[in-house]
Amino acid sequence: MNKKVLVTGGAGYIGSHVVCKLGEAGYDVVVYDNCSTGSPQAVLHGELIIGDLKDSERLSQVFRQHQFTAVLHFAASLNVPESVAHPLDYYANNTRNTLNLLRCCSNMGVNQIIFSSTAAVYGQPETSPVTESTPTEPINPYGRSKLSCEWLIRDYAKASDLRYVILRYFNVAGAEPGGRLGQMAKEASHLIRVTCDAALKRKLGVKIFGTDFPTPDGTAIRDYIHVEDLAAAHLDALAYLEQGNESQILNCGYGQGYSVREVIERVKVISGVDFPVIETERRPGDPACVIAGADKIRKLLGWQPKYNDLDQIVYTTLAWEKHQQDLMVTSSTYGFGVPNVVWAS
Repeated sequence: MNKKVLVTGGAGYIGSHVVCKLGEAGYDVVVYDNCSTGSPQAVLHGELIIGDLKDSERLSQVFRQHQFTAVLHFAASLNVPESVAHPLDYYANNTRNTLNLLRCCSNMGVNQIIFSSTAAVYGQPETSPVTESTPTEPINPYGRSKLSCEWLIRDYAKASDLRYVILRYFNVAGAEPGGRLGQMAKEASHLIRVTCDAALKRKLGVKIFGTDFPTPDGTAIRDYIHVEDLAAAHLDALAYLEQGNESQILNCGYGQGYSVREVIERVKVISGVDFPVIETERRPGDPACVIAGADKIRKLLGWQPKYNDLDQIVYTTLAWEKHQQDLMVTSSTYGFGVPNVVWAS
């Protein structure tokens, strides 16, 4: 039987890496993305349909045209400070649109979903590392909107035959080592991407938002996971559901934290560039320390990360960003072809 899967947000950073692995594994992939932050050029396998999840009629049409065996749901807004400033937009784009997607799954009998969630649902945890049983107490609208999505999925699963794997990401970074994929959003705010931009002279420097956190060097600590390892976790999760296993919530991280200062220092060393660092006040909604307890995903899915190393993450990010910088003149002159695209009418 041909396995056809729908990937929402599959033109984005994480989604595109998963689409690539799905295609290489033999899946028939349909990507549904409005490309507001994603890029058509990042979709290396399958068919790309340009559309928005808020367009229920268009989304229903896509479900009717295809017989999906599973849905992988990445499409979302994910900037914490932006969510604080525009909470209604986040509940609309994240929570409401997930509801639209679940209605389509219900109407068309699609009973397997993998959901892209976040460590932001834990808020400011009192203990570290955080496990899947750590209380979920998000401290910003982004985290609350994603937790609301989790509740929708879990409640619907109790009332139906839907089975799910909810993957709670920690801080995702890095790029595909072969140079085919990486972070393509122009205004990406991830620390490692921003710091690599500074090393490549695309930014004047890097800001540290808060130096008075209760951490050893006063800056926030995060668990960074390479995007390729995260993508592999999605295929492991899909195989797990296909085998008829029960629903799960799983952390995706390495269990190793690095402070903002440590990350900046590694980028300086690896790039050989000493760029300016500006210390400023904390941003609203930023917790001090979030590190993953990720034993469950290794045991349950047999997940075996290959890039569990900060230097590997930095090396691949720098290589990708340098490659993109070198392509800027060529792309602006000649452009890129975009095959297999269907535009929403």
